[in-house]
Amino acid sequence: MEGWKRFLEERERRQLLRRLVPSSGRAPALAVRGGREYVDFSSNDYLGMSSHPVLVAAAREALDRYGVGSGASRLMSGDLAIHHELEDSVAVFKGSEAALVFNSGYQANTGIVPSLFGRRDAIFADQLCHASQLDGAILSRAKLLRFRHNDQEHLERMLVKHRGSFERALVMTESVFSMDGDLAPLAALLAACRRNRCLLMVDEAHATGVFGPQGRGCVEAEGLAGQVDLVMGTFSKALGGFGAYLAASRTVIDYLVNTARSFIYSTALPPPVIAANLAALRLCLSGETRGAELLRRADAFRGALRRKGWTVGGESQIVPVVVGESALAVSLSKSLAGQGFLALPVRPPTVPEGSARLRFSLTAAHTDRQVAAVVEALGAA
Repeated sequence: MEGWKRFLEERERRQLLRRLVPSSGRAPALAVRGGREYVDFSSNDYLGMSSHPVLVAAAREALDRYGVGSGASRLMSGDLAIHHELEDSVAVFKGSEAALVFNSGYQANTGIVPSLFGRRDAIFADQLCHASQLDGAILSRAKLLRFRHNDQEHLERMLVKHRGSFERALVMTESVFSMDGDLAPLAALLAACRRNRCLLMVDEAHATGVFGPQGRGCVEAEGLAGQVDLVMGTFSKALGGFGAYLAASRTVIDYLVNTARSFIYSTALPPPVIAANLAALRLCLSGETRGAELLRRADAFRGALRRKGWTVGGESQIVPVVVGESALAVSLSKSLAGQGFLALPVRPPTVPEGSARLRFSLTAAHTDRQVAAVVEALGAA
């Protein structure tokens, strides 16, 4: 009887998934774990571009032309014309003098900061900055000082108190915070930097492709393109590919080519990956992405959850449902999985103690029916 019961439950779950998933084409909103399919609310493929036919075709063409790998680091023989084409496109996309491509967001942040700052300098970082940003600060051996999350007044007081003790200083933030989904006050942070002789570094990993005209990011959306000193971002989230970039002045980029260890001592990204990244940027510049629509859907999702009594945060496609205790977050995630939804728990030390959560990532691949269904499922969890 127990085996028959499991069979009926599995059949009912699969029937639910078929009703929730679009009937045509591949469904990027699906994930498979242990041979089971789930509607995936934990992906960073925000625009569903990882399976976009234009990206797939570009990667396939590059594969046929260049082969699988680059064969060496950029400073040896792995430096191909297509790498420079991508960097030129990033500079146009972000409104900067130049750009440099790194192999991942982690390698970017841990390569850029130690190259530009050292023992006599200070780094002022938002308390919720990504681990890769903080690791970059630690590797630099600069003095690391952390200001309260999105609190520009606290930052200003810290700068007034400490800035004079150091040769150079950097203020570091994300534009869209990866675990909270909220937005940094970029204009206020930039003004504080200018008043106190600091550089500003903004990590646009979760904003690129979604925010701003043509998906250019929050820096562009706030009219600050060309003013922020260091703008870093990734291709691996909304743009559906892999790797990362820094947009900055030509002087900074040239300096990093010769000093950033994570750039110098890594084999160059494979040409098919570079080609897919280029195709993604072109799609953004052509206006064929769906960032504004995604943000409207996420806002409606937050409203639906709040009406159900959940504590919800974020101003972006990232929607955290904060439940407090880690055990409760794990239990809710397991309950949702039993109903066919993948929404993973996030617990300390990734988030502060007492703020364990389910981190929902909405994507353009989700249907309205899927979004409504997971709200109901969470209510029944």
